[in-house]
This record gives sequence, structure tokens and C-alpha cells, in this order.
Amino acid sequence: MNSLDPRVNRLDVSKTMDGGLLTNSHLITWEVFHQDKRGKQVVHCGIVHANTPEMALILAKEQYARRGKTTNLWVAKTSDVFTFNSEDEDIFETTPEKTFRDPGFYKVRDRIEKYQQQNKLNV
Repeated sequence: MNSLDPRVNRLDVSKTMDGGLLTNSHLITWEVFHQDKRGKQVVHCGIVHANTPEMALILAKEQYARRGKTTNLWVAKTSDVFTFNSEDEDIFETTPEKTFRDPGFYKVRDRIEKYQQQNKLNV
């Protein structure tokens, strides 16, 4: 299987194919996380179905990084994501309110970005 994209050719996708055709029984669900700017938080943007992490990254790039600016993509198997049960939500009631530790508590960054935008428009 040859592609116009040399990065796809380097992955040697033919090794991951079953008899020349991909079958649904070999596909794994991957959660995709997107970072649009270095230093910003990584945000969950969706899922892809692939049989290897390399193929999941390629599909994630094609699906979620082709329109907007992207600096990084992460993929993680859905089966590897763990969470608390909804019945255990009372576990968080003992956490004291500490918004001063959250960077979103301080609005300085918003003012800096607003100032930078205004200066770009005035130039």
C-alpha cells in the first residue's frame, strides 16, 4: 500500500493489514486529545478507530488537525482510561475550595492577550 504521504509509507501499514484488508475485529477505539498552541492545555476532541497507535495518530491528524492550528496530538486506548463511578461523587466533597491554585483564577493572561490583539490591529 503506497501513499502520497511519505510518513504513511514509513509506518509500513501493510504489516498491520490482515490479508490486505482491514477488518473491524482488529480495530481499537482511541481517545484523541488536541493541543492547538504550545503551553496550552490538551483537550479531548473525539475518537478514532485504528489497530495501532501509529495509525491512530495518522487518522487523528487527518480528522482533527487539518482545519485548525495544531502543535500536538495524543491518542490513548479507550480501555486504558479510568474514571470514578458516578456513585462515588461524594469523594470530592471533602476537597476544599482552592481556586487560587488554578491559573484560570488570575485574569492577567486574558488582559495580556487582549492588549496584544489591540496592538496588532493598530499597527
